[in-house]
Amino acid sequence: MAGNRFGSLFSIMTFGESHGPYIGVVIDGIKPGLPIDLQEIQREMNRRRPGQSRVTTARQEADRVEIISGVFEGKTTGAPICILIKNEDPRSKDYTALKEVFRPGHAAYTYLKKYAIFDYRGGGRASGRETAARVAAGAIAKQALKPYGIEFRAFTRKIGPWEAQTVDYDFIEQNPVRCCDPQIAPRMEEYIRQIAGEGDSVGGIVELHLSGLPAGLGDPVFEKLDAELAHGLMSIGAVKGIEFGEGFRAAGLKGSEMNDLFGAAEAGGIAPLSNRAGGILGGISTGQTVVLRLAVKPPSSIKKAQKTVDRQGKEVSLSIEGRHDPCICPRVVPVAEAMAALVILDLLLVQQAISESKGEMDNLENEIGLADAQLLLLLQKRLALSDRSGKFRSAGRSQAKKEREAE
Repeated sequence: MAGNRFGSLFSIMTFGESHGPYIGVVIDGIKPGLPIDLQEIQREMNRRRPGQSRVTTARQEADRVEIISGVFEGKTTGAPICILIKNEDPRSKDYTALKEVFRPGHAAYTYLKKYAIFDYRGGGRASGRETAARVAAGAIAKQALKPYGIEFRAFTRKIGPWEAQTVDYDFIEQNPVRCCDPQIAPRMEEYIRQIAGEGDSVGGIVELHLSGLPAGLGDPVFEKLDAELAHGLMSIGAVKGIEFGEGFRAAGLKGSEMNDLFGAAEAGGIAPLSNRAGGILGGISTGQTVVLRLAVKPPSSIKKAQKTVDRQGKEVSLSIEGRHDPCICPRVVPVAEAMAALVILDLLLVQQAISESKGEMDNLENEIGLADAQLLLLLQKRLALSDRSGKFRSAGRSQAKKEREAE
């Protein structure tokens, strides 16, 4: 199965299934000597894990990370890092009745068309459980990015009809829906529980702010910063759309309303005076906060009866029992941050490689210039010595070495 690897200079490969013994990730491209804070990784894992509130699945997974390679005495060795996460609370029997049935909104149909086999237990490889491995890798990427002062803040902007009107970063982790607005968060939670009580589910919008990015990240034409972020974030199973800055609203604006004008920056120099583009121009970071939003679909597994068919094409009525999220937005928040961190670290390493290559080229040019200067000085000395030797020869006191002089 292709498509399990992400990144170039800093890359990850996730593995495992929802109801297998383990899921995990192999991380390559991390420099040696980076201190690894296991508690920080676990904090990130706890933000994503199931069973953390009344608006998430009741499945109980501790999501304890076990690093089995690439770290020695608390620091990276430069070798690939392998992380294991044990699946402690799968209930495969809950899916026995679904073995021959196509769940609406799920991947069984497409996987069977592509591979002719599908692990129906919790969705197998197609399950959102796979994102736990991404969060573990993203936690390491965040630690590598700390010296650069880059911060990732995701939050729930909208669920159903309820949309946050203010952004309080400190409040995000103080409520189960991870909303940024203290006034709207309780209404979001109440709405999710209402929808769940009806046997249904609901989607929403997760917003992500990337601050502290240096200007100059991203490469035209096909590896733009927004394109690379879109690649990473759209690979999250529940995400069905993405927009940057004004996003789809820009389609209804005039150029004079959309353009970010340039002017003198407070710290000196020149900078955009607004941020309708979302911190990216021409696919390259401006140094402003990158602002993007993700459209998160309602979870597909619902108790409300739906009509579908089995593998023989026979129509059946399906009501899905078991443990499922009525809204996935609160748990998408840490996954979105993790994927953004993976993208940014990879691009930063690419940018550093470009800078190092330029520096190496400058050094070579300087050395060539120095060698040229030394050659000219030696040639000048050679001509002076030859001139003196010629005077001795004309006086009959020296014999010229014809072969050397010819050379």
